[in-house]
Amino acid sequence: MTFINIEANTDMRFSEDQQMIQEAARGFCQDKSYIEAVRKLLDSETGFQAEIWQEMVELGWLGMCIEETHGGSALGLDCLIPIAESMGRQLLATPFFASTLAAQQIQRAGSEAQKSRYLPMIANGTVATLALLDNEDWGAEVSKCSLSADGKINGRKVLVEAAAQAEIFIVLCQQGEQQRLAIVERSQLADSAVEAHTLIDETKRAGIVNLNDISISEEQLMPSSAANALDDVKLIGALLIAAESVGSAAACLNLTVEYLNTRKQFNKLIGSYQALKHPTVDMLNMMEAARSQVYHAATLLADSQGDITRDAEIACRMSKASANDALLFAGDRAVQFHGGMGFTYECDAQLYIRRAQWSQQHYGDSAYHRKRLTPLLLA
Repeated sequence: MTFINIEANTDMRFSEDQQMIQEAARGFCQDKSYIEAVRKLLDSETGFQAEIWQEMVELGWLGMCIEETHGGSALGLDCLIPIAESMGRQLLATPFFASTLAAQQIQRAGSEAQKSRYLPMIANGTVATLALLDNEDWGAEVSKCSLSADGKINGRKVLVEAAAQAEIFIVLCQQGEQQRLAIVERSQLADSAVEAHTLIDETKRAGIVNLNDISISEEQLMPSSAANALDDVKLIGALLIAAESVGSAAACLNLTVEYLNTRKQFNKLIGSYQALKHPTVDMLNMMEAARSQVYHAATLLADSQGDITRDAEIACRMSKASANDALLFAGDRAVQFHGGMGFTYECDAQLYIRRAQWSQQHYGDSAYHRKRLTPLLLA
């Protein structure tokens, strides 16, 4: 039995901008992040090549959703989805998501002075990131990182994306009963403030950021409404990770199908056995369902001009839960179908199951989002 090639399965309608960006992003990621290149970067300090990052900047990807007055092109959030999917398909890991989400937070809730200072920097390639978590609980309502009345931050943030490369940190902290966000620059941190945090997905980089008596000025403190905007930014983050996961699931499926169509046992291709064909079809169906949900959510964001409506929130949460499940299932089946070789580090299936383990937790796992979907759907 011959299975379809997922690369050719693009029967989905896109806007003109999405179509152009998808074609450009897919070609760029294929050229820059083939599997051998991915493996070479696993042991590198940054996990990405500076030259590729600069090319992404020159393509305008970092400023795509930044206002034109601040150096961007002011395209909709829906235009980010084809990029995220293409990056996931090729396992291209850069600080793109971290910087994009930091820019979204500043654009949505920063003061005019903060927008004028930091958004052009991000559009031009300065790495920015969100430092949100005190532990691995995305549902925590109180931060253990404190902001004193005299403007000093004390605490510790974990799983901070691209922490070692970031020059701008948006830190979530607690000031009395209120959550506040502060923009901290790298120059304010001690040399030893950032520790590496090894992830199961070795294509990604994250760190622990120690904030000890960091003094911030009033200009660095984001308006009190910024914490509300952060909820929207988290949903956008969940959608971007979902799009990336869909791309990774498609690539994982292609890897599996290629193996099923070449590996023989008892003089028969193993892809001819129903015990392997049926789960492979399940992989395809789960991936395509998640992909449809991701682009539906992107369409709702485009229609609302980036505002998170109730329908958009539902779509983002459903996308993340579905994409989590699709990639976890695809990664697991890929390892199992490769037999004993699938459990070795040399097998590329390992890259996808590791990506699945990291992505499912990032911006909330399936249980986290389904728990929050319940009141939305039953209201």
